[in-house]
Amino acid sequence: MQGGLRAKARPGCAPDPPTRVPAPGHVIRPAMSAKILDGKALAARIKDKLAVEVDELRARGVEPGLAVVLVGEDPASQIYVRNKTAFCAKAGIRTFDHRLPATTSQAELLALVAKLNADPAVDGILIQLPLPPGLDAREILPTVDPRKDVDGIHPDNLGHLVMGEPRFVACTPFGVMKLIEESGLALAGVNAVVVGRSSMVGKPMAALLTNADATVTVCHSKTRDLAAVVSRADLVVAAVGRPEMIRGDWIKPGAVVIDVGINRRDDGKLLGDVEFAPAAARASAITPVPGGVGPMTIAMLLVNTVTAAKRRAER
Repeated sequence: MQGGLRAKARPGCAPDPPTRVPAPGHVIRPAMSAKILDGKALAARIKDKLAVEVDELRARGVEPGLAVVLVGEDPASQIYVRNKTAFCAKAGIRTFDHRLPATTSQAELLALVAKLNADPAVDGILIQLPLPPGLDAREILPTVDPRKDVDGIHPDNLGHLVMGEPRFVACTPFGVMKLIEESGLALAGVNAVVVGRSSMVGKPMAALLTNADATVTVCHSKTRDLAAVVSRADLVVAAVGRPEMIRGDWIKPGAVVIDVGINRRDDGKLLGDVEFAPAAARASAITPVPGGVGPMTIAMLLVNTVTAAKRRAER
């Protein structure tokens, strides 16, 4: 046959499909079959919808406002804050930018939080993490007014979420839920695995999926035979912060894979927590890194801010 293809007929059967014979030294890689869940495009659509809602609020005399607090000069945090404020500007949300030196004391930061809590023009407060050494986020974050906790990580708001009565939902899990909707996966009854148990992602993610009637398993560093647990999942949410920890051949064929991880290699390339190409060859839908969960986290921060402004308008 031509083109390096060979077919062998069996007695009484149609010939098998041709099998391509690779050239010496050539490796045939599996074709990507998963739908790529474009978080950047979805976030842009959400931003456009928010801009309309912001215009309606302004017509009622309410201008949504987000206070952003950045302590120190961490390069990654500076990029995150710049992206968030740029997204706010596109949606028409006013931002109050507070840049503090790394030498800021715990008392000084607490005083700023108290000032922002009392400011009627501030609907949401974002304290960019991580904080520099010497500042205790566990003491500072609970002092944010829960009605202005647009990050959705105040203990009061996490409690409301677990009870199925969310006030604000943590931004990353909130964005993940929107991406799952985009995949078309109906959550009722599915086996969902969340890899990671942080209070900012893993635990609220598990609560959201449970509230949506999924059967949820939360995995962590002490989980036995992680590969076997993941291989049974219809939905995998990876939020562990270890590059390509979730191997592609663990993924159940047809599963939906949401990769929350953002890990930078020594050469500067960004990698997720999931081995992307092999996973994409098996999954029905998957998020890329970058361009998947990251833009959605920012989008849902803005959604929470506009929600807070609407509640202010109703008071």
